[in-house]
Amino acid sequence: MAVAYTLLVLFLAVFVAGFILLVMGAINFHFSNAEIPPGVNQPVKLRIIHIILISRAVVGRILENIGICSQVSFVRYLQGRKTLGADPKLFIKDLCFEKVPVRIYQPKVPSASQWRGVMFFHGGGWVFGSLETHEKLCRSIARESESVVVSVGYRLAPEHKYPAAYEDCLNATIHFMKNIEHYGVDPARIIICGDSAGGNLAAAVSQTLAGRSDLPRLRAQILIYPGLQALDFNLPSYQQNQRVPLLFRDCAAFFALQYLNGDASNLEEVLEGCHMPIDIKLKYRKWVSPDNIPEKFKVRGYKPHVLLDCTTEVYETVKRFCEPNLCPLLAEDAVIHQLPESFILTCEYDVLRDDGLLYKKRLEDNGVQVTWYHLEDGFHGIISSFNSDWLSFSSGKRGLDNIV
Repeated sequence: MAVAYTLLVLFLAVFVAGFILLVMGAINFHFSNAEIPPGVNQPVKLRIIHIILISRAVVGRILENIGICSQVSFVRYLQGRKTLGADPKLFIKDLCFEKVPVRIYQPKVPSASQWRGVMFFHGGGWVFGSLETHEKLCRSIARESESVVVSVGYRLAPEHKYPAAYEDCLNATIHFMKNIEHYGVDPARIIICGDSAGGNLAAAVSQTLAGRSDLPRLRAQILIYPGLQALDFNLPSYQQNQRVPLLFRDCAAFFALQYLNGDASNLEEVLEGCHMPIDIKLKYRKWVSPDNIPEKFKVRGYKPHVLLDCTTEVYETVKRFCEPNLCPLLAEDAVIHQLPESFILTCEYDVLRDDGLLYKKRLEDNGVQVTWYHLEDGFHGIISSFNSDWLSFSSGKRGLDNIV
């Protein structure tokens, strides 16, 4: 019995030691591939967050490989564990709008008039993120802007592919608009807001509602470092920031494919730019082109990318990337010019920077008033990177203040 117990302890010790070495090796590999530009805000904090996120992903992958749970499930579990409790300044309630989970934040302070209403769609690459991950951000927006904020818990990929997330956000927004009197919100002051993938969803929903005469007209849209296209992952910002945390270039393409198809089997073709026929690229080049990016954003190591053709088989799997509900940057001018006043936040050290810059130009070219705020020292995810005061960023606070 004693021998068996000793052998079991030794086995567990070896297993744990091997597990730790495997995790550390994987973390070191991913960490060595990351680049923290000298101009980024508070680089040490960014490195710490990057290590934490890598650790989660590595442990999740190992657990998936040994059959305990999927990597996605593990990361989502860790993301959803933090709870903030009651808020002295807000009424917070969980409901469902058209079977879509939502969390409503309403100021406790009496208002002399009706509230402003904000529909909020969280980021996370359409794969991660939840009501919990953006709880602190939504509370801040509700408190500081004295608005009713409705956070939408839309369905996630890869289990639920496009257009599931878009449909959930659209249906929840329409429900809110049709029942506005229950929440004390002014129908003339409804705003749609989202960060990253949520910014994509906010842009798509805004476009869909722009032509609706049976609903209140949106007052504004707020797009926080949105991802708005999947035709060209070789724009200047994708090249310059391809290994800058918290969103690598290959991860941006990976998430887009997860949302589209539920898998990333064509990742290399998408990254190389050989997933769309040349005639399609030329058709949309008037909107998706480095030529439309101001020259000052091209000085940091950009090389023009050669147009490549693609096979019919690859195009068939990704052709829905041409749909504006998935890639809002590709909407026709007739839709764009109907959009409400817009606020766009971009970060210099973000692969998605140029998506925001291109959309800003499209909106302005169509007569839409745009307020643009650019964080020169910002990176992707800086606004809601962590629900921890000691890992918050002064630049992110600046961005949030401007959003409010």
